[in-house]
Amino acid sequence: MRDQSVPRALILLLGIAAAMVVLFGLREVASIAGPVVLALVLVIAVSPVRGWLNARHAPTWLQVAVPFLIVVLVLVGMVAILTISGTQLAALLPTYNSQFQRLLTDAQHWATTHGISNAALEKGLQAFDPGRVLELVQTLLGSVIGILTALFLVVVLLLAMSLDAPVTAKILTTTNGNRQLVTALATFAHKTRRYLIVSTVFGLISAVLDMIALTLLGVPLPLLWGVLALIANYIPNIGFVISLLPPAMLALLDGGVKTMLLVVAAYIVINVVTQSFILPKFLGDAVGLSTTMTFISLIVWTSVLGPLGAILAIPLSLLTRALLIDSDPSAAWAQALVSGKLPGTGR
Repeated sequence: MRDQSVPRALILLLGIAAAMVVLFGLREVASIAGPVVLALVLVIAVSPVRGWLNARHAPTWLQVAVPFLIVVLVLVGMVAILTISGTQLAALLPTYNSQFQRLLTDAQHWATTHGISNAALEKGLQAFDPGRVLELVQTLLGSVIGILTALFLVVVLLLAMSLDAPVTAKILTTTNGNRQLVTALATFAHKTRRYLIVSTVFGLISAVLDMIALTLLGVPLPLLWGVLALIANYIPNIGFVISLLPPAMLALLDGGVKTMLLVVAAYIVINVVTQSFILPKFLGDAVGLSTTMTFISLIVWTSVLGPLGAILAIPLSLLTRALLIDSDPSAAWAQALVSGKLPGTGR
């Protein structure tokens, strides 16, 4: 009897094609999909508050209202800080034109004394324009502010999901549906919550230390760069670089090369201690994604949802893993592939 099974190569190609269709579709509705995922992640993040209130037999309206208000106050506070600081940055940048010209003159003098031709230096300076970097920062901050200021949709979604959260949790734990899928979604919620809580705590620690260092060094707008460091902490692999470049560039214009080098050194020390040594001990294997998969997820979700996709890359990848891999008992090989660990070995 002939084997009628579908070739694995065909299944793989069909899976890739379906994934491309879904991703392109999500990109077309990114203005809706992004806030929906953001609201879902925020509801998951504050669900321990609801659980704590439920354990103390608080009324249902209080279990909904308290987590909802916590999230809304955080969002409003971040919007206010970014808006005010962004306005201050826009007013501050034009005052550094003379400093930039002085830096150019000093660089040309240094290059001449070390045998570098002015033509090569000018070409390099055209490529390295602090004004362009700071414009990029303004664009990034504008994108973040745009995300956060879409508060109406996010708040409505938050309220709806907060109202449904108690019932949804009971349905998932009591119904006799696909138990593998239910377990996978519960694992996704647990991993996402742990990732967000631990990352937020250490992100706040890093942000406060960065602000203290910038204040001591006299770099303008330390609160803005602290908030940027906190937000960039959720961006895997390149978040540290994104948080470092703007204050380092501003330190160069405001205090010179020495101040810039001190800012870079302070950021590196703070990041290495908090993010490289301490954070992994608390986060452990909560993410369950290999370094390669983390970087790929950053590229994919940023291209689909823009800046919000970069911030939500890890939760989105965990959700995708729960729906497509963890819910399938026969996909143990895929679990090992995305986590970078051999099945049953934990390493």
